Amino acid sequence: MKKILVGCPTSDYHEYSLEEYAKALKALTYPNFDILLVDNSKDDNYKKKIESYSLPVIKGPWFESARDRIIASRNILRQKALDEGYDYFFSLEQDVLPPPDILENFLEHKKRIITAIYFNTLTKGKETRFLPLIWTKIDKDLRYILKPSELNKGLKQIAISGLGCILIHKTILSKVKFRYEPKESAFDDVYFSLDCKKNKFSFYVDTNIVCKHLIKNRPWDWNDIKN
Repeated sequence: MKKILVGCPTSDYHEYSLEEYAKALKALTYPNFDILLVDNSKDDNYKKKIESYSLPVIKGPWFESARDRIIASRNILRQKALDEGYDYFFSLEQDVLPPPDILENFLEHKKRIITAIYFNTLTKGKETRFLPLIWTKIDKDLRYILKPSELNKGLKQIAISGLGCILIHKTILSKVKFRYEPKESAFDDVYFSLDCKKNKFSFYVDTNIVCKHLIKNRPWDWNDIKN
């Protein structure tokens, strides 16, 4: 049976979603997984809050830049998965709630990288839309987002996804680190997808699996955080 590490970088910015996230983790039905959260808050208060929900957590480094904090924490999880014999790392961010049987469903596809659907608000010009964080194709400067008509159509090969709910095999982890480009605005999810493409690793989404994304009552905005 495949051994899976489940976790994510987190911080006190996500305290609003902790209770629901803890319930979702404890509801997962796959029998062979471990949990680890990496808290990169400035102090230990949020780590103690996470521990009060009986969730395994360690401290990650704090940097002024959110991207530096997140990537350092995610690479701690990557290294743990590689060093301790895990077959997969399931990156499940703290504001994403999956169905309980998501790991069983992912493993049935026998893919080395597979994600599920979750929605976010995406703004282009003056228009804001609620869309899945899945890009099916990249063509020069254009990115094509998964269309509503492509939902509930089973397995689909894609170009880019977020890291909010993604199962990554150890062979991918051994070759691709989480990173970003300081001169660009994108986070590590974009560069992870691009680096996988450079290494000829195929990327898939199960369009039948939709996760809840806890953004409606989020008490802050990414635009207000130093990246």
